[in-house]
Amino acid sequence: MKMIMHSLLAFLLLIGAWSSQTESVQGTDEATVAPNKVLIVYLSRTNNTKAIAEIIHRQVGGKLVALELEKPYPENYRATVEQVAKENETGFLPPLRTKIDNIGQYNVVFVGFPTWGMQLPPPIKSFLRQYGGPLKGKTVIQFNTNGGHGIGSTFQTVKELCPNSNVLDGFTMRGGSERDGQLLVIEGARAKEAETAVMKWLRTINILK
Repeated sequence: MKMIMHSLLAFLLLIGAWSSQTESVQGTDEATVAPNKVLIVYLSRTNNTKAIAEIIHRQVGGKLVALELEKPYPENYRATVEQVAKENETGFLPPLRTKIDNIGQYNVVFVGFPTWGMQLPPPIKSFLRQYGGPLKGKTVIQFNTNGGHGIGSTFQTVKELCPNSNVLDGFTMRGGSERDGQLLVIEGARAKEAETAVMKWLRTINILK
């Protein structure tokens, strides 16, 4: 009887240790690319795209860079809409104040942006025109937030501006709508939902194990 009890106890301890080890492995996510080879560049007016960029940064590491213009857009939403419409019509690319040294050292470059007028924001076009050459042969990963009307032509434009890069499937989710007075909405419970969605996406594109 005593031998049976000892055997049962040993079996239960073995099962417990195995379960603990399994839970530990399942709860661990590791990036499949070295952090020092990752660059995360983003444009964000209402901080929703910034929120997604920070989630990505927490998961994969790397260098996080916010794009800034030499001459920032007006604070007034309507004035910005009109300026962006003119830039899209004329093909004007606003000069960037942000400079990225040795961009060729990065193997994976995340590019984040909102949808503006169903198109890629001109500052992102500026960035890709300026740095597209060194991105040859690199992996480019786009992510987007929008006011509810989707990505428009943004993802397609990124692919066109990075013809010699490996452009992976992008991530998008609804953010704020400045037009309607909704600014940062990816916070609190919504931020937790966004983190779950981002992690799932990163696993799908094999950036996280």
